[in-house]
Amino acid sequence: MSFDVVDLLHEIEDIGRDPVRGGWSRHVFDPAERALVAWFVARAESIGLDVETDRNGNVWAWWGARGPGAVAVGSHLDSVPGGGAYDGPLGVVSALAAVDRLRAEGFAPAVPVAIAVFAEEEGSRYGVACLGSKLMGGSIDPDRVAALTDGGGRTFADAAAAHGLDPAGLGRDDARIADLAALVELHVEQGRGLIDLGHPVAVASGILAHGRYRLTFAGEGNHAGTTRMADRHDPVVAFAETALAASRIAGEGDDHEHAARATVGRVVPVPGGSNVIASRVDAWLDVRADDDPAAHALRERIVAGAHEAATAHGCTLEVVEESYGPLVVFDAALQRRLLDILGEVPVLATGAGHDAGVLGDVLPTAMLFVRNPTGVSHAPSEGASDDDCRAGVDALAAVLRDLAGAAG
Repeated sequence: MSFDVVDLLHEIEDIGRDPVRGGWSRHVFDPAERALVAWFVARAESIGLDVETDRNGNVWAWWGARGPGAVAVGSHLDSVPGGGAYDGPLGVVSALAAVDRLRAEGFAPAVPVAIAVFAEEEGSRYGVACLGSKLMGGSIDPDRVAALTDGGGRTFADAAAAHGLDPAGLGRDDARIADLAALVELHVEQGRGLIDLGHPVAVASGILAHGRYRLTFAGEGNHAGTTRMADRHDPVVAFAETALAASRIAGEGDDHEHAARATVGRVVPVPGGSNVIASRVDAWLDVRADDDPAAHALRERIVAGAHEAATAHGCTLEVVEESYGPLVVFDAALQRRLLDILGEVPVLATGAGHDAGVLGDVLPTAMLFVRNPTGVSHAPSEGASDDDCRAGVDALAAVLRDLAGAAG
């Protein structure tokens, strides 16, 4: 009897539960993420797959010897802080279930098949999303990645070395890219498209342009009780005005025809005392829009407003781009092939970034979405019904059967 995707999800449901935030917190190289990776390795090996970790920390489970023409499926296992149970893991466990089903049915692929688990997709520990796939595809400087620090000051290089990776080996993996003919990533839907359309599965068309920026407002630390309001240089106030302006500016351009999204989801005041005027505030701005010009224009309007707010409150502002992902349009031929395989299913764009989008620059990639009845993602109420999860495995198995062919 082959794996059931629902059973697999239950097996990992207690790994990385967050008692403070709720939901799950699983970050690259932390104990919860390592426990999930170990679970994946054990499950993959139990069905005869050969598992390896690449030079960038991505994990690959091979059905057949690695070689040219390979078809990859998979996703990631890490999460945002206090995230949902499906974002990332659903794609990995669905790939396990789909491969195991085909093996149990006696299907023999004509080309190698790989299940991929990409490292640090969410960027929650080191601040750069899709880090493993960006390193693999060569879209980020490996020296920059090695020097990234987490909240405790530990570099990516040190954390990677502690888990058996050679920091000197980080970077573009041309040999692996050359072996891959296609990558199909299944993911829980991050929005309400499918619940309104009445379908359990969709094919992705593309991904919005997406930038992340660190805004540092510097002012003057002082006593909350003795400093007159007129004498303050309060970076918290400058930041607060910026956050409100970002929401207003993005809201002016976000409608049924155009996407404009701006979010500040992380704020760190320094020193962070309740009776202290902060000396500095670090805030992370997330900007997304229909295409690159729109995303850049949205960022420029928000940053201009941030400079005005900083000046008005006697503060300075530094803006650093931490990551940028341009508009992604998935491979047209592969998208058409998925639609031919699956029949009349919806085609949806997404505002969320994915490893398949990053790697679309170096190989043909595509995505499948599984219906999320709440439309909520990156939060504990993210979900998918058991039947829809199984429908996702049905779709992924059908795609693999077609793309990997049958050995003659």
